Amino acid sequence: MKKWLILLSCLLLGACASVPPPRADGLFNDQLFSAPSQPISAADVFAVSAPMRSFLASPEIVHQMHANGSQRGLFDALYSKGQLRLEYDSVQTHNAAQTFAARSGNCLSLVIMTAAFARQLGLPVRFQRVLMDESWTRNGDIYFASGHVNLTLGKKMTDADTRYDQSRLMTIDFLPPEDITGQRTADLAEATVVAMYMNNRAAETLAAGQLDDAYWWAREAIRQDPNFLSSYNTLGVIYRRHGNLREAEQALRRVYEREPNNTVVMFNLQAALKDLGRTDEAQALATRLAQLQPEAPFHYFSLGMEAMRAGDFKAAKALFTKELARDPYYHEFQFWLGIACLRLGETDEAVRHMAIALENSTTHRDHELYAAKLDRLKAQLPH
Repeated sequence: MKKWLILLSCLLLGACASVPPPRADGLFNDQLFSAPSQPISAADVFAVSAPMRSFLASPEIVHQMHANGSQRGLFDALYSKGQLRLEYDSVQTHNAAQTFAARSGNCLSLVIMTAAFARQLGLPVRFQRVLMDESWTRNGDIYFASGHVNLTLGKKMTDADTRYDQSRLMTIDFLPPEDITGQRTADLAEATVVAMYMNNRAAETLAAGQLDDAYWWAREAIRQDPNFLSSYNTLGVIYRRHGNLREAEQALRRVYEREPNNTVVMFNLQAALKDLGRTDEAQALATRLAQLQPEAPFHYFSLGMEAMRAGDFKAAKALFTKELARDPYYHEFQFWLGIACLRLGETDEAVRHMAIALENSTTHRDHELYAAKLDRLKAQLPH
């Protein structure tokens, strides 16, 4: 099975504003793809829907804003358990209106919706990238590296007992405080957030096999912020999967020229070169990649899955444990470690790992799968 690396979500590939963006000329080949199945517009990202306006105008929310100020009132309205009851769900990136309608979203979706509400109330908004190691996930044969964004809300002069003071900011984050304490942040321009949103949609539609839509999302992401290099990588992966190998190489090289140590782009570029029959160039790049990244993400997990298929559950357990040392709370690693323990007759250990997988699941589908498996395991324990 081919492995396709792509960069997803809130990760910005270190492009400084002072560095000229890559040239987008010649990168787009619209004639190779059918028209998008839906309109793609930057104006839709932060657009406030009628139901969102009605929510803000409800007597309960108006009272909350008056009593606590718009800044605290908005936070409580959106994220307290007695109000909107938003849930984290990583399955798809939504715009503001879609996130509100679904009452769920990933970190970028929740940031976008919160910002849309804040601006409706006249609150200053600042977007931030949290400078932390990216996390890896997968969807079939596509691997995703994701970072994290949050936002801060300022106060406005009309809030009770406050004066406008840019230093008095409230940071809203969707990770537990212990995960971000002490982490540095960097400001993000709104155009970059829009590009992130569109790059996510490109990656998600690619994973769903909708290559035409994926192309148009990636294309628009580049148009919105030519400095957001992840979009070029995504476009290159789309071209490669579509069979347009020279176009794939061209898009990937735009990133590689600026970030020669970017292992994600190196992986995709060497794969494209190999497909083009340029084996010497591909091998040279693969050798350099191995020096920078001796053990690729999911390396031990893949070996563990091979051991599971071979019936060597002891080896699988050891390999899954090594992968967990790199990402202790990734739900899929915990789940399969639990399965390996179960096959070894270690039911208590299986229950423990399954419970961790359930606690750290990021989609409703995974949550239901792990909950059902955990219930069956607990039923096997002596009472």
